[in-house]
Amino acid sequence: MVKAKKFIIKKNFNGFPEETDVQIEEEYLPTLQDGEFLCESLYISVDPYQRCYAQKVGDVALGILIARVIESKNPKYLVGNHVVVDYGWKTYHIHNGAPSMWGIPPIIIDENLDVPLSYFLGVLGHTGLSAYFGLLRICRPKPGETVIVSGAAGAVGSIAGQIAKIKGCKVLGVVGTNEKGLWITKELGFDGYINYKTENVSQALDVLAPEGIDCYFDNVGGTISSQILKHMKVYGRIAVCGSISNYNDTEETKIPAFQITLIFKQLKMEGFLLTQYVEELDEGMNDLARWIKEGKLKSKETITKGFENTFKAFTDMLKGINFGKAVVEL
Repeated sequence: MVKAKKFIIKKNFNGFPEETDVQIEEEYLPTLQDGEFLCESLYISVDPYQRCYAQKVGDVALGILIARVIESKNPKYLVGNHVVVDYGWKTYHIHNGAPSMWGIPPIIIDENLDVPLSYFLGVLGHTGLSAYFGLLRICRPKPGETVIVSGAAGAVGSIAGQIAKIKGCKVLGVVGTNEKGLWITKELGFDGYINYKTENVSQALDVLAPEGIDCYFDNVGGTISSQILKHMKVYGRIAVCGSISNYNDTEETKIPAFQITLIFKQLKMEGFLLTQYVEELDEGMNDLARWIKEGKLKSKETITKGFENTFKAFTDMLKGINFGKAVVEL
């Protein structure tokens, strides 16, 4: 029998997650039944969205993983296959191939793409695909337009900004440190950055984008987004991917009203989930893989080693310590 470790929710998060909110438990997995396969976890993704979903005490902490199939009684998932799978923070898991809570079954990784496996949690995974569909389906940037991305040094934002550059746009990023700002401009090709901790976002945009913003890819929400909306051009488009500035609030956040701006500038503002684009995932992954091969798209990972350090990697990500995609390597 295989002994697995798992992080379970010991206490519901109230504000910023605390180490005492989770605990590691062990369990012995049963013998495989027909249609099942045994997964060995290799990489765990830690992401802001995990903070949004209410979990019950005793639940396994949410998470998407890269796993290796080590035993199988399912003809679709063969021993040796690497899969992107959603079963939470566990070292081993028995799966039957059913779709996850988002309607996506375990995805067999195409080994011919010749990229690190961890990329399938980031630039070729749910974060890269969120950037791809949010930017291209909602913002629909045109060559020569000005695009701004908040959370620009994060997993989704760093990819969204690079895709906008590929599409011929001027791209600005909002970040929390000058080090991150230099990374997105010098390494990723962004045209400018705003450090929201040391600069007034609205005043900075007067200088960086005096003619206004055409597209906004929003990862953070809050007052930063309220300031950016004032600088949108008429008929501007906003893709709302996340609101990380509010995830750990214990009271309802008060931000300036922006509805008048939406009305008079006739803006399009739309939230989205990756599940909307399940039928188009192959298209997105093929484009992202091609851009990587052509050297147009770069990926940076912050890798934490050791299953026991998964919770620390999660809270470090929420604090904005990571550059690019935050991943745990087991």
